[in-house]
Amino acid sequence: MSKQRKMSPSSFLLFFLTIILCSFNQFVDANHLIQQTCKNCSKNDPNISYKFCTTSFQSDRRSQCAQNLEELGLISIKITRHNVTNTCDYIKDLLKKKDKDPFIKECLNDCLDVYSDAITTFREAIRDYKAKRYEDCNFKLSSIIDASTTCEDGFKQKNDVTSPLTKRNKNVFQLSAIALSIVNMLNVDKLNDGTL
Repeated sequence: MSKQRKMSPSSFLLFFLTIILCSFNQFVDANHLIQQTCKNCSKNDPNISYKFCTTSFQSDRRSQCAQNLEELGLISIKITRHNVTNTCDYIKDLLKKKDKDPFIKECLNDCLDVYSDAITTFREAIRDYKAKRYEDCNFKLSSIIDASTTCEDGFKQKNDVTSPLTKRNKNVFQLSAIALSIVNMLNVDKLNDGTL
């Protein structure tokens, strides 16, 4: 039988502090990556708010572990997908209410259709992204931006109607624009590296 060696209290403390410092450094690096990425995104696209971008990433714990732009890009697509999925659920809840105006109900159904299609598009966009087919991913993310605009525009067809989805549509638009901006940055890097 072999004896198990116990770690001395000072060795344990050193080990514990090393883990904390490594975690802290990773957190600081990820935070810097988020800030720099959001700065570039908001500089390149007037539709992207720096504050919205940083807040969106900081609200998702996966972002705190991102080590590079490629990882952060995938996280941004997944944050957008989550937001679109929640918007679909919200629309379904609104449609369950009996007192809805027929025009609003029709608009909500149209929004549900375009957002449901967008969820399928996300699967394809993620597949393209992981395969570094950034131009294909770009095309799919652009269609998701169109979905948010199409949804919001439907309510504008009648002057006295206020969209119950304006904030959600703006969020989907901005989140998609952030993901699209990152994909475009990666595509430029890919083209500059000659890794076609």
